[in-house]
Amino acid sequence: MRLANLPLSLRVPLIAAGLMLLLGVVASQLVLSALGAVQDARMRELARLHVEGLALALGPAVLRHDVWEVFDTLDRAGATPDAQRLMLSVVADEKGRVIAASDPRRVPVDSDATALMPGAQSLDAMTVGGGDAVIRVAAPLVYQGRTVGRIFSELDVTDLVAERRQAGLALLAGNALATAVLAFAGYLAMRRMLRPVTLLASHMAETTGAPRPIPPQLIPRGDTELGRLFQTYNSMTGAAEAKAEAERRLADRERLVSLGRLSSSLAHEINNPLGGLLAATDTLLTYPDRPDVVREAAALVDRGLRHLRDVARATLEHNRLDRSGLPLTPEDFDDLKLLFRPETLRLEQRLDWRIEAFSAALARHAAAPVRQIALNLLLNASAAAGAGGVLGLAVQDSDGALALTVSDSGPGMNDAALQRLLTDDPVQPGGGVGLRLVRELVQAANGQIGYRRLDATSTVQVTLPGNPPC
Repeated sequence: MRLANLPLSLRVPLIAAGLMLLLGVVASQLVLSALGAVQDARMRELARLHVEGLALALGPAVLRHDVWEVFDTLDRAGATPDAQRLMLSVVADEKGRVIAASDPRRVPVDSDATALMPGAQSLDAMTVGGGDAVIRVAAPLVYQGRTVGRIFSELDVTDLVAERRQAGLALLAGNALATAVLAFAGYLAMRRMLRPVTLLASHMAETTGAPRPIPPQLIPRGDTELGRLFQTYNSMTGAAEAKAEAERRLADRERLVSLGRLSSSLAHEINNPLGGLLAATDTLLTYPDRPDVVREAAALVDRGLRHLRDVARATLEHNRLDRSGLPLTPEDFDDLKLLFRPETLRLEQRLDWRIEAFSAALARHAAAPVRQIALNLLLNASAAAGAGGVLGLAVQDSDGALALTVSDSGPGMNDAALQRLLTDDPVQPGGGVGLRLVRELVQAANGQIGYRRLDATSTVQVTLPGNPPC
């Protein structure tokens, strides 16, 4: 798993632990280097004193090539308390032949001393850092300013190597413990510090319903960055709630406006039959004894009342926006035409009405939003076409989707109307009856809206994807 994919409450302690580990490695290296430097300096001083002491004592004997005196001197030097580290001492002449050694069996007299040279260190470069328990030192034997031979020594540094190893293990354990403690403390601190951020993220991640404000008791106290962030989020939730409420009120108002546009036409549509009904009533009252006149007047009353019933039913059906999720039927478009026809008659407009989708295709869509979309687009088309204009509605089944096409012979939509219909940008009131409501209804149905202007005709096409039959 990549570090970037881990939560922040784990990422920061891990980074801190990594930095502590790096710091511990550097510090341990420095400590071990300092310890090694101290050990090397001590061993160099010890070896130098040993070599200088032997050179002073052995100079005359080496010049005389007195084997027994050299051996006796080496034997006495190995018996001193300061010679506990000394495991082997060898004295050779200028030609590299062994004069005497503290262990004659291992290094016989007159043997080749150059066999001791591999791995031997000089006094100035001697170090214990190699990890070997025994180090070999080679130094010239100088007497009265003249090199008269060489001294080879083997020193036991087991305790120094063990001391360095123990120091390294102690540093490793200490660094690991300190890193673990600090990482755990950093994790707890980050969890506590990020708890408000987690709370804010959980509120922001909620996708059901309106965003909920964070309770005041959960907001960090003081004028901290997190406190200001929480206050800003609560302000945003309040603004979002106010915006949603305003949009609901605007949608209701636009529905009422679209119905209000029809009120005058509906008044004429109702008033005309009422005049005929009143005339028929007068006829019935005047000629109750004439059966032919009574039958004719009764038929007129029946036709007039049926017409009023159809108008009232269509108006009520359209005003019920939810309609309990009823499926769309051809009768819905008949009602819509009955509602809208008086408007076209009032303006002397020609209406091209084509419902080419079958009932099975219509049933895949809810009736209320489709009726509202069609009515709002027709009202805008009628207003744009003006007196004597031409407008039309075509409903077709397009590969399982319902295509509503509303056209008019008007001058076309202005920028404000197009902005309301085709974008989600904030707009001022006006600019088209219910166009923003049309967009919201189409978006709620996962549909699409298109507009084009061709041959002096404006066309708005709404495509609604089909759902399983209601």
